[in-house]
Amino acid sequence: MPTRKQRRRRQKGLRHEYEYVYVDDEGHEVEVEQEEAKPHADRRNGKRHAKPAQKGRAGRAIKEVPPPSWTRVAKRALLFAPLIFLAFSVINKSQPVLNRLGVTVVYTAFFVPFMYVMDRAMYRSYLRRSGKQLPARGATKKRWF
Repeated sequence: MPTRKQRRRRQKGLRHEYEYVYVDDEGHEVEVEQEEAKPHADRRNGKRHAKPAQKGRAGRAIKEVPPPSWTRVAKRALLFAPLIFLAFSVINKSQPVLNRLGVTVVYTAFFVPFMYVMDRAMYRSYLRRSGKQLPARGATKKRWF
């Protein structure tokens, strides 16, 4: 396995762009046309292809984030509740099971609103990045009457 220094040197060598040139009969260097340039080998699968254009962060597609939902948060909390119970069972072996269950219920109850706030923050961030408008205040609320 190569050392860290060897890996850095290899990465540095791969970062640089090289120009391909021909030497004609008279000894002059002639630049190669883009179509004639040598393709580089892809290190992951060994296929040879032309070097793709570099894309920045703005070139990536934005993953769609669904709007926040209390039902989705409740389902997620039901998944995390057994894990919280197991964690408290390992930590507090000497306490009775009812105490551990009570602590689990309390922590899960505190966990639910924080998950909703995180979902809402992620959704708003997605809307800002995608250029969409934030929904009007109260537009997403369900009317029960």
